[in-house]
Amino acid sequence: MKPRVFPSEICYLVSIVLLSFAVAMVAAAGFGVSMVVAPAYVLSLKVPFLTFGQSEYVVQALLFAVFCLLMRRVKLVYFSSFLTCLIYGAVLDLWRAVVPLLNPAVTPPGSMAMPVRIVLFACGMLLTAFSVALFYRTYLYPQVYDFFVKGVSLRYGLNMTKFKIASDVCSLAVAVVLTLVFFRRFNGIGVGTLIMTALNGLLIGAFGKLIDRLFVFRPLLPAFAKKFDLTGGKAQTA
Repeated sequence: MKPRVFPSEICYLVSIVLLSFAVAMVAAAGFGVSMVVAPAYVLSLKVPFLTFGQSEYVVQALLFAVFCLLMRRVKLVYFSSFLTCLIYGAVLDLWRAVVPLLNPAVTPPGSMAMPVRIVLFACGMLLTAFSVALFYRTYLYPQVYDFFVKGVSLRYGLNMTKFKIASDVCSLAVAVVLTLVFFRRFNGIGVGTLIMTALNGLLIGAFGKLIDRLFVFRPLLPAFAKKFDLTGGKAQTA
């Protein structure tokens, strides 16, 4: 079957909406959030005046600084990844505010019946991987977590799936240190976190191959898209 053409800009918007919803689902399940967002989630649990989305701004700002050091340069266009972070964080907080099942003030994480929690976690994990795979296929920069993986892997010629797995493990290590320092116990991290650490990179790679068979992503604004090129003519390996 011939792949269908899909606008990159719409792919970008769909990715933000789906990813924020998926993260809210996993948090509500109460098995532990994904290793990628775990540092921000632990921070939000420790600092009451920071929402989950606002904690993402803090963590991703720090990661963005590391990214610029590794890239050995700073371009104005790079800051659009942090703009994506701002939009993502706002949409994440919106999902958690308007959907009672996802709102921790209405339905505390992990308080639902076990079958509901399992469905929330499984769907959230799959949707997370799918939305990240979509992000990798739009020229507009994803939030800093995924932009970091995409940019550094292209800059140094690394396999994106393998580098994503390594990045996930590092995020998990940071989250473990934070939760032990803040709470002296595991809070926000659980068996679900370990499952996503093991499977997330592989799921993203699998979804990426499926998406590439079904769709070809092309920008509606080709000249604008060229300003965001990270490849320098290099092929992207996922």
